[in-house]
Amino acid sequence: MRKDDPSPQEETGTPTAHSAQDAAPLIYPEDHLPLTRLLPLGLQHVIAMFGATVLAPILMGFDPQVAIFFSGVGTLIFLAITGGKVPSYLGSSFAFIGPVLAVTGGDAAHIPEALFGIAATALLYALGGVATMRFGSRWIDRLMPPIVTGTVVALIGLNLASSSVTHILGPALRVATSADSYKLLVATVTFGIAAASAVYLRGFLRLIPILLGVLAGSALAAALGLIDADAVAKMGQAAWIGLPPFQLPRPSLSAAAIIAPVVVVLFAENKGHIAAIGGYLDRDLSPSLGRAYVGDALASLVSAIGGGTPQTTYAENMGVMAITRVFAIGNFIVAALVALLLGVCPKFGALILAIPNPVLGGVTLILYGLITLMGIKIWLDAHIDFSNQKNLLVAGIPLIVATGLGVKGITVGSLNIAGIALGTVLALLLELLLGLGGKPTSAS
Repeated sequence: MRKDDPSPQEETGTPTAHSAQDAAPLIYPEDHLPLTRLLPLGLQHVIAMFGATVLAPILMGFDPQVAIFFSGVGTLIFLAITGGKVPSYLGSSFAFIGPVLAVTGGDAAHIPEALFGIAATALLYALGGVATMRFGSRWIDRLMPPIVTGTVVALIGLNLASSSVTHILGPALRVATSADSYKLLVATVTFGIAAASAVYLRGFLRLIPILLGVLAGSALAAALGLIDADAVAKMGQAAWIGLPPFQLPRPSLSAAAIIAPVVVVLFAENKGHIAAIGGYLDRDLSPSLGRAYVGDALASLVSAIGGGTPQTTYAENMGVMAITRVFAIGNFIVAALVALLLGVCPKFGALILAIPNPVLGGVTLILYGLITLMGIKIWLDAHIDFSNQKNLLVAGIPLIVATGLGVKGITVGSLNIAGIALGTVLALLLELLLGLGGKPTSAS
């Protein structure tokens, strides 16, 4: 915490002379909050990451319970490796979906080979992280300047936008029945409560707008009969205690060759996340970039060894930090422990899964919008010159491609390429090819 900043207790107290438009006080990674506050703050982060962390393994054919368990393990590893200086939550990476499916062909019997490929990619990623720790981040800065990192962060939010709307209205994207109207109402109330809480509430309640929105939206959904009966039944049938179905990798050089190129996306994605968090904290986190790479890589390696999905720092949780301005590491320790509990308590996991889709859609409208704006903030902080045609192309083309593809991505033959991955690669290639002999990317 800065010396001239108020203490966490003062920061979260009820101000008496501030207007509703004043920004919430910023709580830094090293700040300590009481457990009574960390529990709801951590649960808020679990809710933010849960949908995507469960969806990714389902799409890849992995077990969601294992993925949730290792998201908790991976987050603790990441926080330990980075020394608690980089507030982040790690969840299932979407960048691996295409290559993993290319290895498995949708057959669960081949998942062990995919796990080997993920582990090999994680080792390659770790080597890049060690190189960054040893030689500094200049090489990655030259490869991925702010025009690229800002674009990568922004396209993540835009790529996920379609899933937010689909959660609210369904794949048809229309309001044709009273049930559709109820879903839209639930999403609107969820979004409205979360947004109003972030802006108008004071004290601790201002720090948990996502949790408040989810609780309000879920209560309204229950009153309108929108809670899935099957989800409620599964919650009742789920066991209180049960270990995830772990499995080991099976060596496969071909799987490693197919999956390893994803490491390029991981370097760009994580650098963008670090830059976005540093921008909100007004701190230079680039000295921690190498450790962040190593932490992310080791988290993915451990997950792959146990049968889990590859890990990445989660943009959804960055959105929560941006709206609450709470970056305390204790948030993520608690969230990780809750994820471990979810992994060994199927009943608790079933409870989270029972949250209605319109509620998730309502809160992700906020989160995905904030992710997009994080990318724009990176551009603004770097004074990117958008009168430069190269910058327009490096940013514009990947944004439109990633947004157009959405979470479904593009399928070429039997290979599916995620929109985030393709957009990231396009940004890197355009910066490389159009930057040959070009003008500087920043305004003078």
